Amino acid sequence: MSDHRLPQPDRPWVMRTYAGHSDARRSNELYRKNLAKGQTGLSVAFDLPTQTGYDPDHVLARGEVGKVGVSIAHKGDMHQLLDGIPLDEMNTSMTINATAAWLLGLYVTVAEENGVGRSALKGTTQNDIIKEYLSRGTYAFPPEPSMRLIADMVAFSVNEVPSWNPTNICSYHLQEAGATPVQEIAYALCTGIAVLDEVKARGQVADEDFPRVFGRISFFVNAGIRLIEEIAKLRTMSALWQQIGRERYGVTDEKMLRFRYGVQVNSLGLTEAQPENNIQRIVLEALAVTLSRDARARAIQLPAWNEAMGLPRPWDQQWSLRIQQVLANETDLLEYPDIFDGSRVMDGLVEELTEGARAEMAVVEEHGGAVNAVPYMKARLVESHRERVARIEAGEQKVIGQNSYTETEDSPLTAGADGGILTPDPEVERERVEALAEWKAERDEEAVKAALADLAEAAADDSVNIMPATIAAAKAGATTGEWAQTMRDVFGAYRAPTGVDGASAPSEREQMEKIRRRVDETSEKIGHRIKILVGKPGLDGHSNGAEQVALRARDVGMEVIYQGIRLTPEEIAESAVQEDVDVVGLSILSGSHLELIPEVVRLLREEGLEVPVVVGGIIPVADAERLREAGVAGVYTPKDFDVNRIMGEIVELVGQRAGAGAAA
Repeated sequence: MSDHRLPQPDRPWVMRTYAGHSDARRSNELYRKNLAKGQTGLSVAFDLPTQTGYDPDHVLARGEVGKVGVSIAHKGDMHQLLDGIPLDEMNTSMTINATAAWLLGLYVTVAEENGVGRSALKGTTQNDIIKEYLSRGTYAFPPEPSMRLIADMVAFSVNEVPSWNPTNICSYHLQEAGATPVQEIAYALCTGIAVLDEVKARGQVADEDFPRVFGRISFFVNAGIRLIEEIAKLRTMSALWQQIGRERYGVTDEKMLRFRYGVQVNSLGLTEAQPENNIQRIVLEALAVTLSRDARARAIQLPAWNEAMGLPRPWDQQWSLRIQQVLANETDLLEYPDIFDGSRVMDGLVEELTEGARAEMAVVEEHGGAVNAVPYMKARLVESHRERVARIEAGEQKVIGQNSYTETEDSPLTAGADGGILTPDPEVERERVEALAEWKAERDEEAVKAALADLAEAAADDSVNIMPATIAAAKAGATTGEWAQTMRDVFGAYRAPTGVDGASAPSEREQMEKIRRRVDETSEKIGHRIKILVGKPGLDGHSNGAEQVALRARDVGMEVIYQGIRLTPEEIAESAVQEDVDVVGLSILSGSHLELIPEVVRLLREEGLEVPVVVGGIIPVADAERLREAGVAGVYTPKDFDVNRIMGEIVELVGQRAGAGAAA
C-alpha cells in the first residue's frame, strides 16, 4: 500500500455537545436524546451558582439558577442528572473549575452508590483556575489554595481514577478574551507548567509515576476563523508541550508526551447579525482541528449557530452534532497521514509562532510563573481584545454581515415565536430553592456537620489531600454551597484583577478625537468630568465586554468606576450613590437580565439617583423592550460592535439629563 494513505482510517474523535440547563431532570432528558442521536461523550454545562459555589437560595444566585447550565446542589441532583447513563462506559466532560473537586466528589459518589468503582470512570474536569482569573471569572478562592485543590485532584486521579483527566488547561477562553495565537499558546503552556510544578511540590505522587501525571494533563483549545493559522497554532502547541515534557520533567514515554486536547470552536466570532453565517464559520473552525492528523483534537464540541442570541434549542445542538458526523463519516479526512507534512507555509508559520510563544513564556517566567503573572497576562489580554475591537470598528477586520455585506434578507431561522432560541422555564429557580429545603430537611444533619468539620480540618492542613474529605461530605449529603463556604472560611475571599488599570494607552487615538471633544464639552456643561460606573450584576464572569467599555470610556476622557465581577444589585446601587456617578453601565450575558437589571434601576430610584442606566449583553429583542419599560435608557447586544458609537450615545444621555435637571 502506498504511504499517502493510512492502512485503516482513523477512529473519529469523541463527539460532544455542551449541554445542560434548568435542573437535573430536564438535563438528563436532553442527554439521553443527544446520546440517541449519536453523540459519543457527555459534556456537562453547569449553572453559575454551581460553578462558583453557591446554593440556589443564596442572594448571589438570584436570577442565575439553571440559566447557563444545570443546577447541581448535592448528590441527589447528580444521581438524577446521570440516571440511566452507564458511568462505567461513558466519557464525561464537566466544564467546572473553582468547584471541580466538589463535582468530581459528587461524580465518584454517584458512581459508587450505583455500583461502579472509581477506577472505572473516564472523563475530564476542566479545573483550570488561571484562565478564570484571566477571562471567564468563575473563580471562588484565591490563587494559591485554588492551585492546591487542582494539585490534590491530579494526585487523587492519577492514584485512584487513572482514566480521568483531572485538569484541562483551557486556552479556549483566552482567545475569547482577545488572546492572539502567541498569547494563547504561551499562557496555556505556562499554566500547564504551574500545575505540574505544584503537583511535584506537594509530593503526593511518587517520582516514578510523574510521567503519568504529565500524560493525564489535557488541554481545551479554541479554533478561530483564520484556518491556516489555527492549524499552525495547534501543531506549535503540540511540539512545545512535548519539548516541555522531555526537557523540564524528563518524560520519555511517547504516549505520555502526546499533546491531548479537546476543542470548542470560537464563540467570540459568532454574530447576532445574519446569524446563519455562523454555520459556515463553525464548519471552517472544525476543519482547523481535524485536518492535521498530527494535531487532531481528541474530542470536539461545536457551538450552535444562535449562541450569540441566546440559549440554543435541542434542534440547534443537533445541527452542530451533525456537522461533526458529516466531517467524520462522509469526508475522507480520516484516511490519510498528516497532509501538512513538508509544507513550506505550515513549517514557516509554526516556526514564527514557536518563536513568539517562547518569548512570551519567558516574560511570564520573569513575573514568577503563571500564578504570579495573572495581573500581567490579564492586562495584555485586555489590550489585545481592544485592538481586535478597534480593527472591526475601523473595518480593517471584516466580519461578514456585521461590518461588511450588511444588506440582508430576513432570516427564516429567527422568524418563529421563540426568536430562534430556548427560554428556560422561569419557575426553575423557585422549584430548585424548594427542592433544596426538602433535601436539607430529610438528610442526616449531624452527619453533614461532622463531614463539613472534617473537610474544614483537611482544608486547613496544607499537607492533606482534599479529595477524601470532599467525597465523604458528598456522601453525607452536604451541598455545593456548604462545601464552598467551608473552603472560603479557610482560604479567604478573593477578587481578581480587572486588567483595565494595567492596560496601556491605545495606539489609534485619531478615531476617538471626536468623541473625546464631546466628553470634554459635556463635562464642562455639568461642571465635572463625566463619571461612569461599569458593573456586572450576578454571577456572570464573562467580563470582556465590560472591560472594553470601561477601557474605552477611560480612553475618551470619562472617569471610570469598574470594580470587576460578581456584584449584587444592592452593591451596584450603593457604589453608584457613594461615587455620585452620572451614568451606570451594566453588562450581563447569563440570561438573568430581567431579574437583576430592573432591580438595579429600582434601587437607584429609591436612593434618589436619577441617572441613565444602559445595559449590554445577550438580550433577546422582546426582553430589550421589557428592560426599556423598566426604565433602562439603552440596550446593546453583540450586533452593536461600534464602541465609539456607544460612547457617543452615553455622553448624549448624560447631556440630556443635565439639560432636564437645569430645566427643572
